[in-house]
Amino acid sequence: MTVDPQYNEDQDAKRQLDEILKNCTRCQSAEDHRLIIKAFELSMEAHKGVRRRSGELYIMHPLAVARIVGEEIGLGAKGIAAALLHDVVEDTDYTVDDLTAIFGEKIAGIVDGLTKLEGAFDQTKSKQADNFRKLLLTMVEDVRVILIKLADRLHNMRTLDSMPDHKKYKIAGETLFIYAPLAHRLGLYAIKTELEDLSLKYEHPSVYFDISEKLKDYRTRNDQILTRFSLPIIDRLSHEGFEFDIKGRPKSVFSIWNKMQKKSVPFDEIYDLLALRIVFKAKPGIPEKTQCWSIYSLITDVYKPKPDRLRDWVSVPKANGYEALHATFMGPDGKWVEIQIRSERMDEIAERGFAAHWKYKGQQDKDTELDNWLKQIREVLDNPDVDSLEFLDDFKLNLFSAEMMIFTPKGDVKVMPKGATTLDLAFEIHTNIGYKCIGAKVNYKLVPLSHELKSGDQVEILTSEKQTPKYEWLNYVTTAKAKSRIKEAFKKERKAMVQKGEVMLEEALNQKRLTTNAKILKKLQSFYNFPNKEELYYKIGKKIIRWIIFQKY
Repeated sequence: MTVDPQYNEDQDAKRQLDEILKNCTRCQSAEDHRLIIKAFELSMEAHKGVRRRSGELYIMHPLAVARIVGEEIGLGAKGIAAALLHDVVEDTDYTVDDLTAIFGEKIAGIVDGLTKLEGAFDQTKSKQADNFRKLLLTMVEDVRVILIKLADRLHNMRTLDSMPDHKKYKIAGETLFIYAPLAHRLGLYAIKTELEDLSLKYEHPSVYFDISEKLKDYRTRNDQILTRFSLPIIDRLSHEGFEFDIKGRPKSVFSIWNKMQKKSVPFDEIYDLLALRIVFKAKPGIPEKTQCWSIYSLITDVYKPKPDRLRDWVSVPKANGYEALHATFMGPDGKWVEIQIRSERMDEIAERGFAAHWKYKGQQDKDTELDNWLKQIREVLDNPDVDSLEFLDDFKLNLFSAEMMIFTPKGDVKVMPKGATTLDLAFEIHTNIGYKCIGAKVNYKLVPLSHELKSGDQVEILTSEKQTPKYEWLNYVTTAKAKSRIKEAFKKERKAMVQKGEVMLEEALNQKRLTTNAKILKKLQSFYNFPNKEELYYKIGKKIIRWIIFQKY
């Protein structure tokens, strides 16, 4: 008796569903299970008979995306249901209205957002920028849209082998350009690292395999060093009553390649390849930050630290919510070893990013930098005049930027992208402070608007009611928020000048008993070589052209 292969595949799909239900920590109720099963059954029916390029049943893709969303990102039942349905509207006869009727507005809204993003980067650059703006608009409304999109992209990258070479190259480039930085900004470090490594594998396969082999060999040779290095730390921490896990933290292929490119050095000269991570169970009643520093102090009793390699993200977390203490120590074999110190909560936020951030949000009394970042995006996108292409460029710059901490006169901390100026900070505090800014005091010294800030600076913004925005300010700012606000001010001013110029021209022509008409406007445009009448009105409004010159008309 032969077994129907279709039966086996269907059984495999059901097994995948069982795994999703078993491993979802945030969907244990019967109602949650019913919702996920209902979404699976509809998706299975909708994609029936359809296969992926690799030859497997299409339903295996939404199932894989749902597993990533549940297990690697940590979303709940609605997020998993939306992941199972994410291609239904795009690829089948079901509509958003159908999904609204069956699953409600929330899930249908997420699927609708994902459908709008499908093929977002297949068009011309300006169209891509427009679509990217739509992606961000959807993200600030419901961040699950971008989390599911990242899971979708991750599974596509994991199964990219079945695609033709030109498609592999295009998808890898697109992933590195926008999806990996977004995963980084949302704190999804594991996903960001995998996306980067897979992009490198398909864009520069020989480089990828060369570094992978060298890394494998390096680990084999140095595993014993890490073990010897770890033993005294394990003894010391255990003696002090810490419950913890300590393990090697392999550097990613992409991060090594990136360092080699930036520093123009060979593989053998990258010195922080040895790394450990300590994840501890927080003791009740003692702040986690204090416990991180206690562990650091205990390690310094055993090994000498490298002072310039201490990174404190427990006092001021990164803008994507990341918290940890990073330090580098000299080991007994004359090799530097980097150690990351995190609590279990910090570790979950580091690995699962935004989803874990919301899980712990109730324990904090104020908005995090991640909330502030989303607010900033919403503010910039709320301005209908923002040019999508310019916004994409500015936003990309801010996605990639390293961060620095700036202190206000009262000691509050503002996290700014590296390279930000005093004027960027003024707009970061408030739009009107930006418009009225005349300079600043940095560490009690007067500096101009264009002064580039450094991490740790204490800055007092100086303002004057007489100050108005200047067009050249665009040369002094680096953040998307500051650029969009300056452009917005000039669009308003320009509109007012155009209206004023139109009135002035009409009055000047009335004195000559003439009325504004297309013939006169065309003559004036031609005489002054202006591309349109709006430019003419603007120059008259600004009094660059005076009404006396119209006498010949």
